[in-house]
Amino acid sequence: MDRIEQKICDIIDSKKDEIIAFGRDIFCHAELGYKEKRTSGKFVEEMEKLGMSPETGYAITGVKSYLKPKGTEGPTLAVIGEMDALPIPNHPDSWSETGAAHCCGHNAQLTGVVGAAMALADPEVAAAMGGNLCFMAVPAEEYVDVAYRTGLMKEGKIRYGGGKCELIRVGAFDDIDIAMGHHTFTNGDFGIYNSSSNGFVNKTVTFKGRAAHAAGSPNEGIDALNAATAAMVNIALQQESFRDEDTVRVHGFISAGGTAVNVIADNVTMEYSVRGKTAEAFKDASLKVDRSLKAAAMATGCGVTIETLPGYMPGVSNPHEEVLDSVLKDLTDDKYNKRQDMGAGFHMTGSDDFGDVATLMPLIHFYTGGYTGSLHNPDIRVTDEYLAYVVTAKIFALTAYRLMKDGAAKAKENIADYKPNMTKEEYLAFMESMLTTEVVDPTPLPIVGK
Repeated sequence: MDRIEQKICDIIDSKKDEIIAFGRDIFCHAELGYKEKRTSGKFVEEMEKLGMSPETGYAITGVKSYLKPKGTEGPTLAVIGEMDALPIPNHPDSWSETGAAHCCGHNAQLTGVVGAAMALADPEVAAAMGGNLCFMAVPAEEYVDVAYRTGLMKEGKIRYGGGKCELIRVGAFDDIDIAMGHHTFTNGDFGIYNSSSNGFVNKTVTFKGRAAHAAGSPNEGIDALNAATAAMVNIALQQESFRDEDTVRVHGFISAGGTAVNVIADNVTMEYSVRGKTAEAFKDASLKVDRSLKAAAMATGCGVTIETLPGYMPGVSNPHEEVLDSVLKDLTDDKYNKRQDMGAGFHMTGSDDFGDVATLMPLIHFYTGGYTGSLHNPDIRVTDEYLAYVVTAKIFALTAYRLMKDGAAKAKENIADYKPNMTKEEYLAFMESMLTTEVVDPTPLPIVGK
């Protein structure tokens, strides 16, 4: 490490108690997407302490905070931390006010960004970097609480369910040239996270039937639950039509399935995610799911409404791993040496909206550990706060510095070599094409004997 890099590490270590305290606080006050008002406010407080003037209100709760004056010449690197949590109320540290828990590690992301900013805002460090840094707190990565988000859409407050998707739409990434992101994993101390991943669309499905007494006169009803059951069978029978190389995943659940055991269900709702390795793959799978749903409605006489919402784009690997790799090598020591890279060539069948960012610009992506248990599960625990929060801050800060030093030479090289999958205009056109509602009216037959 050069002298400035050692100074970065020294500053972060000198602030480790503050950084860990911030991480604990966010962990214990988890909020769901587009509702992260407290979390957003805490991030703003930290940026203001460092002399920055954060801009708020992006995609409801999002924040942008520039290290140097906005419009500074040279590329702008976004250092991104997510704010939202998951609806897991049975986690022992879930916040009683929200029923949410940070079983996804986003509190570590945001803490890492705050810790990195503490070092990168040092005048000598800032002066040694070209271009500009934008510290971003972003909402709503976890695609949950769909009914609430649909309500926000109907009110015109958002257009898309995912936070980064919405930030792209409203122009929050228009002045960003390259981005950095982080994830929490439980299988190592740290590593490169540069794999491809699945994209997806989300569906809310409502079957409309006709209520009747389930024992006395079931023939007079039209069972929406039967339609949902048939739909699940139909979807399962589509599996052989998906190509193995497309890594298609179709999964869902019945969110409302009737009112009483002795009443034929007249209203059943389902939610589905349809995922695939490419936009073409998940769009094809989405059409097959729609076909399965409509066939179930036809078979039972029910009506069906299929609301499709654009989810996230597939993850894109960055051809440049060398800067992040050099940082991880320099931080490997006797205690933290369990490194497991998920680099180019590795594919994740899950999805996150960093894929949307990587569709438009180069993304430097890493993971850190410090947790035990299974992500998205109530058994997740923070067991090494220094690794989860402080080491995360060091990786963010050192990687940002190495990208932006020498007049941002490495950042410029990465930007020049990167071939985005879409322009912003193409991206928005695709997202709009996946924002659809299809209604099939019920087709009841006359009731025999009536």
